[in-house]
Order: sequence, then C-alpha cells, then structure tokens
Amino acid sequence: MLLANVGKYIFASTCSVYGFQEELISEESQPNPLEEYAKTKLMAEKELKSLCSNQFCVTILRFAAVYGLSDRMRFDLVVNGMTLTLYKTGVIKVMRPGTQVRPVVHVVDVARAIITVIEAEEEKVHGETFNVGSNEQNYQIHKLAELIGNSINKPYRIEWYGEPDIRSYRVNFTKIREQLGFKTLYTPREGSIEIYKALENGQIAETNVIHWWKSLQDQGKIN
Repeated sequence: MLLANVGKYIFASTCSVYGFQEELISEESQPNPLEEYAKTKLMAEKELKSLCSNQFCVTILRFAAVYGLSDRMRFDLVVNGMTLTLYKTGVIKVMRPGTQVRPVVHVVDVARAIITVIEAEEEKVHGETFNVGSNEQNYQIHKLAELIGNSINKPYRIEWYGEPDIRSYRVNFTKIREQLGFKTLYTPREGSIEIYKALENGQIAETNVIHWWKSLQDQGKIN
C-alpha cells in the first residue's frame, strides 16, 4: 500500500474483536477476541495503525454482524441464516443459550459507512476506529429470531442447537454518529423481508442456496 502511494486506507474489521463483555462497549473498550477470525482482525488493526502517518491515513471500521440482500449472498450470518432456515423449513434455528447479544447492520449501511469515511475530512478519520451499526440494533439472539419470524408473518417455530455461544457483546455506535454524522437506514425487519421475498421469487440463485444449505448442515446448524 505504501509502495503504491495509497493515501487513505479503510480496513474492514469486526465487532467480534470484543468477544465477551457484559458492559456497553465503545471503541475505547479493551478488545477480547475469542476466535481466530477476530484475533487476526485485531492483529491487522494494530499493524495498520502502526503505519499511520501524515502520508498514509488509516481508518478502522468495526462492523456489526452484516445482514441483507446482496449479489453474493452469505447465509452463515445470523439474520440471513435465520431467514433461510425459516424459508426452507418454517423453523428458525437459534444457538444456545439465546441470551447472548449481537449487534447487526445492513449491508447497504456498511457500504454507506465506507463512503462516509472516504468523503470525510481527513482529520476526522485519520488513525480513528469506528464501530459501524446502531445502538438500536443490539439484540439478544432469541429476540432477534422472534423479530424475524414475526416480520415474515408466516407460521414458525424456534429450535435450539449447538453448544452455548461464548460470545456476547453490546456495542455503542455513538462515535460514528457524532463524529461523522452517520446513521443507519435499515433494520433486521426490512432485511429479513427482502431476503425472504428474494428466495420466494428465485432472485437468489438456487445453486447459492444449495451451497449454503449444505454448509449449514455441515456445521451442524440444521439437520
């Protein structure tokens, strides 16, 4: 990047770096990554921050769990996965214990956040870390499942699976709103509805659905 004379670099990190914490977490909170994915993201953050200079502006964006319809759908993400299992089986699968908290954010809002940083005055984003999401979209997983099921407005039931999830974190997204004026536009209700309709209409390629369905089976998330 430096050799290519890149002036501004935005790194897509994750709120997963917070791991498990009971208090409300801000960018100033001590990370607690529990999985290799989160650990490597945090390592990359630290390395990039060390390169930050007057000639190289680095901004770290820690995204909440992304959801929503896209050209390259992923169904291993919580809202998308729940919507897929609801569509296929009428069942929403919830990882135990269900009380764990996750922040979520729509993929369009992720893109909007990146654009916001690109267009921002450099002094506002130079060497900064921003959580990307909204304070209203921190959900206990079982409550998120109920929200999705009720949004689709079709009969459903909830089934539990897996060992208890050790990750749980409620994230504060005030900084990006106050410092950059960024606010999310979408909610999981809208996201799950758009995905469900796309599945019904065949908008999502069947090969993609089959791929992710098999992947979820292999991971033990569905039968």
